[in-house]
Amino acid sequence: MKNTLQLFSFFFIVFFFNTKAQTGISVSPPRLYFESTAGVSNTEKVTVTNVSAKNSLDLAVSLGDWEYDVKGENQMHPANSLPTSCTGWITIKKEDTYFSLAPGERRDIEITITSPTAAKDNLSAHTALLYVSQMNPVDDVDSKGANIKVSIRSGIKIFHKKPEATKKKLEITDLKFDTAKKTLNLSFENQAEIWVDGKVNADILNAGNGKKTTLNPIVFYTMPGNKRQMEIALPSTLEKGKYTASVLVDYGDAENLELGELNFSYE
Repeated sequence: MKNTLQLFSFFFIVFFFNTKAQTGISVSPPRLYFESTAGVSNTEKVTVTNVSAKNSLDLAVSLGDWEYDVKGENQMHPANSLPTSCTGWITIKKEDTYFSLAPGERRDIEITITSPTAAKDNLSAHTALLYVSQMNPVDDVDSKGANIKVSIRSGIKIFHKKPEATKKKLEITDLKFDTAKKTLNLSFENQAEIWVDGKVNADILNAGNGKKTTLNPIVFYTMPGNKRQMEIALPSTLEKGKYTASVLVDYGDAENLELGELNFSYE
């Protein structure tokens, strides 16, 4: 089976580890974005709320690192372990690193980033992860009725970039049809100096009868240098025949689009 490809260039983290428990925390916003020049401090607030109706929570705030893997999944790492880490730039008031919240109570935490006067690297974007962890597990019951101890951890992604870094650039590197999985396999990479987010839209055109099928958009997030592999599932009701797939990677406006086209046979 022969596939032909044409490319056209147009110019977490919230993690909740929980069951069906009667306890929980809400942390907002799920992402913090900072922009500053060397030596300048910026401060943002995170609101932590105990949404439990009956349980008081003892909470600890800590920092870590994170990155995306090739599938776009979040990978967590210890603080200051990644080249892109800015955990060492972050300060949190001592009284905000460990505190208790009564049921329904909330607390604002100030997060301050001070970018170093002497840059440690040539990167324009850095990241960190803020953890809010429950330190007093509470009694609960799982879906099968068994007694369990529940402890919750929430993570907030932190992004920092230099003001002059604004250009976005993604490029499709491959587009294939997987006959076994019945999927379109898309590969693309972030060639910008900053994070680039967007969505992938795909249309499938039946060359025999002209029928077009529009697939559900897929949201993606990338960091500089990320290479992404994405499987786009085709409908199980798709008729056999010859098709042309048009895959559009949309990451901003009319000047931030990447289009790939693929001719394939669906048997």
